[in-house]
Amino acid sequence: MQRILFILFVFLLLPTSTFAARGPASFSIGRSLIAASSSPGNVYLAGVSVVSTAPVAGDLSAIGGSVVAAAPVQGDELLLAGSVSSRSSVGGDMRAVGGGVTIEGTVAGDIVALGYSVHDSARTQGSTFIVAADVTLSNGAAGPVIIYGNNISLAGDFAGNVTLVATGHVSLAVDTLIRGKLSYEAPEEEIFPASVTIIGGIKYTNASYLPDAGTSRILAFVSIGFFLFVRILGALILAGLLAGLFPSLAEAVALRAYEERPRRILLTMLLGFAILVAAPILIMLLALTFVGIGLALLLLILYALLVLFALLYAGILLGSMFARRFQKRETVLWHDGVLGMLALSLVALVPVFGLFVVLILSLFTAGALLLIFFHFAFPHEEHTPELL
Repeated sequence: MQRILFILFVFLLLPTSTFAARGPASFSIGRSLIAASSSPGNVYLAGVSVVSTAPVAGDLSAIGGSVVAAAPVQGDELLLAGSVSSRSSVGGDMRAVGGGVTIEGTVAGDIVALGYSVHDSARTQGSTFIVAADVTLSNGAAGPVIIYGNNISLAGDFAGNVTLVATGHVSLAVDTLIRGKLSYEAPEEEIFPASVTIIGGIKYTNASYLPDAGTSRILAFVSIGFFLFVRILGALILAGLLAGLFPSLAEAVALRAYEERPRRILLTMLLGFAILVAAPILIMLLALTFVGIGLALLLLILYALLVLFALLYAGILLGSMFARRFQKRETVLWHDGVLGMLALSLVALVPVFGLFVVLILSLFTAGALLLIFFHFAFPHEEHTPELL
């Protein structure tokens, strides 16, 4: 069973790694990660603090609390973090999602940036698409520009058309040159400095901000993207903390998956299924009685914790599978939990099949956790290890 699931997981992750690189790909993960070795292929980095200081011949993909790309990237660049900083040249397209996004190096392709604040001082050769509360483009752009934001500030030489949708103010710095057409929506028409030159003319639309259907779809897409990013990042942090603080418990769950017979694994999954299905019915029955309301509330809290821990330990179990397969290591470290939860989150995005895999792993970990805590609370003949 474990071999089949492992092969399926690796197959689902292949399109994001192997097929994209011409040379060998490089994978690195750590709490404070500094990537100082150049790579002939794609580079994948993950950590709380990530800094890339070596040139990348392929694509660069990085996720973390803070990400700094300080070396040239010949391919595309994908950065996901609370704070994103791209300080060197990018030979392909750039995609950035974060609370604060700063782009300083040149970008030969297109830019797509989503964040609370975006500051772009690079002169992008392709198109520019930005969605943020506060947006600043301080060095113009060689291609078309589309920006959705609250306050938008532009400066420099813009070779193409510029389209702005602002809920606040639009400002153009002194001597700004727009060779194409400026189209902007804002609550009030702006008065630009006399030195501003707009060759293609200006089209102003008074914005009422009840958003139209197109804007609503874009905002919905952005909201869903932020929700998924925050959910995955939170799951990675929790899985890493559980695997790092309670390694014995994580190893005990993994041991039940590797050393027990298929019949015992199936019984463990059935136990998890029975508890996850029967507990809500019991809670509703207790809530119908005045005496049982307090007990129903307590069981509801315990049930929510069980579901949360089952999902987290499903990712930790997957990380332990990677550790056993590739590193021949049975101990579970904190970064195994982070890597496993990241893989599980990516698999969950696959329609139908991904949810089925997450459900199967979660049922097993729920049953395994119940058995472990039962033997911990009520030890019998066998010595129960101290899991906590």
